[in-house]
Amino acid sequence: MATAVNNNAESVPAEEIRELQHLIKGQRAMDGDGVNLTRIIGTPQLNMLDPFLLLDAFESDQPQDYIGGFPSHPHRGFETVTYLLAGRMRHKDSAGHEGVIEPGGVQWMTAGKGIIHSEMPEQQNGLLMGFQLWVNLPASAKMVDPRYQEFPANKTALEKWQSGTQIRVIAGLSHQGTEGPVRNEYVDPTYMDVELKAEDDFIQTLPKEHTAFIYVIDGELKIGQENASAGAGTLAVLSAGIQVKTSASADSRFLLVAGKPLNEPVARGGPFVMNTKAEILQAFEDFQNNRF
Repeated sequence: MATAVNNNAESVPAEEIRELQHLIKGQRAMDGDGVNLTRIIGTPQLNMLDPFLLLDAFESDQPQDYIGGFPSHPHRGFETVTYLLAGRMRHKDSAGHEGVIEPGGVQWMTAGKGIIHSEMPEQQNGLLMGFQLWVNLPASAKMVDPRYQEFPANKTALEKWQSGTQIRVIAGLSHQGTEGPVRNEYVDPTYMDVELKAEDDFIQTLPKEHTAFIYVIDGELKIGQENASAGAGTLAVLSAGIQVKTSASADSRFLLVAGKPLNEPVARGGPFVMNTKAEILQAFEDFQNNRF
């Protein structure tokens, strides 16, 4: 845990400040065994945002919306990132790994050459709220051995400002130097959960070439030099640049996610993401013949 004063902007050219490029509203969807969610990336409106293949948000205090969970299913060729804000989720996999994700905790799973796993609510009622992000793997890593990076809330870095703003850093390095626990050499990700107090400015430096987006959970943000507005439940695709700058007139909460684009062909087949159709067909054959 780190304590810091407010983020003060460093002087950068105006053209290097990331602006709101597109504003996306997700669409209602159902996945797993009848789980209601909002699909934000992975829709006709926003098919992918290289290297990000999918972003789902789920939030409900109605058990029928989530109790069916995500029974055993396979993955190959990418990574899944599950981050919870409320509730509990138990996961198990074909390699014998099992654990429970709780609020503020994250599971970063590299499916690699293939794994079968399940994610099931560890509760019968109450609020379940969180996100699942799919991160692509480069061709050179699509067939690596599966692995996990799993961190409970007390093992993720929490930066606290004197104003009350706090930043949970899952991956990457904050402007104040708080470092997240996730290590990923494939896309060098940034993943932050920011609770921004009214009138505070949030500043974050990113590699210029990285793809970046903000998903607003609560409140309303002003983004960039142009102070473009993004409200709750919207995803703001950011332009290229070296600095993200946001402010809020009322308390707000958002995710900031960024990563290095892979610029490779993408072939999808349900739970498999490879570079060619032939590789997708091979993934289905391997799964059907118990070669995961």
